[in-house]
Amino acid sequence: MSEKGSLVPRATSEEIADVLRERIRSGVLKAGDRLPTQAALTEEFGVERGAVRGALQRLQADGLLVNVSKGSPPQVAASKETVSATSRSARSILGPHLVEAFEQSHVQVDAVCLTAETLMLALGEPLRRVYDGSSRPESVHVRVVLPSLGQDLDYPQPEKGWGHDAFLDDAVRARSRAQLGAQRTVLEHNLAGLRRAGEIDVQVEFRETRGTPTRKVYLLNRQEALIGHYIPGRFLREVEDYEGANPVPLCDVEGFDTAMFVFAKARSATEAAFVEAEQTMFDGIWEHVARGRA
Repeated sequence: MSEKGSLVPRATSEEIADVLRERIRSGVLKAGDRLPTQAALTEEFGVERGAVRGALQRLQADGLLVNVSKGSPPQVAASKETVSATSRSARSILGPHLVEAFEQSHVQVDAVCLTAETLMLALGEPLRRVYDGSSRPESVHVRVVLPSLGQDLDYPQPEKGWGHDAFLDDAVRARSRAQLGAQRTVLEHNLAGLRRAGEIDVQVEFRETRGTPTRKVYLLNRQEALIGHYIPGRFLREVEDYEGANPVPLCDVEGFDTAMFVFAKARSATEAAFVEAEQTMFDGIWEHVARGRA
């Protein structure tokens, strides 16, 4: 191990990210500067390359780096990019944070959301890393709280509201059931593949609550909270068995593009308290409010 590496022995991806983040904020690394190569960072921090990659992905998700996966060392984002990146869309931010979470021996993912689609797709890369041996968790436990489909949701719903067109009402309900059923099946199948691929304790549970969620929350390893607010609007959606499946206007939200804000226990006492409160709320809802899905 190099003399520099001895300063941060056996550093985690989170610790490496914190060191690099401070270099960026202090001006040691300026906008447009290229970071050292992954090989150089691996030597400096005395870790395997996977830990460095996780740190770089975290900083990219936070808007501090660009061109992380272009082959050459990433660059520090321009100031305007850094300021505007206080949040990132769910589709871009959840995946890198899940990759980091899967570096731990015991992985716990808790989610409250409208559907399981974003989570289902974001798990692709961390699962690939488990299969190729880059990540080696001993256990993966996933708990997901979704809205009950035995009720009429606030979104998606017909643009004019429920009760104006019985045929459209039924078609929208059927669409929601079909989408959620397919997403849940794929998510369960993909995670069950980990159990078949190796000696990994895999548990996946779904429960439901009444009402329509106004925000999506992902809690990772009881250390991070990724939170975004659903923004209702008018969207054209294809609805099978209604007017030839031509797009019709619905009141709906864009789950993939929901702006997500990240809170981490390691950053400050305030964020630690916030993450703990979110986790306590989830645990309470899971144990006392949510019910098992049929």
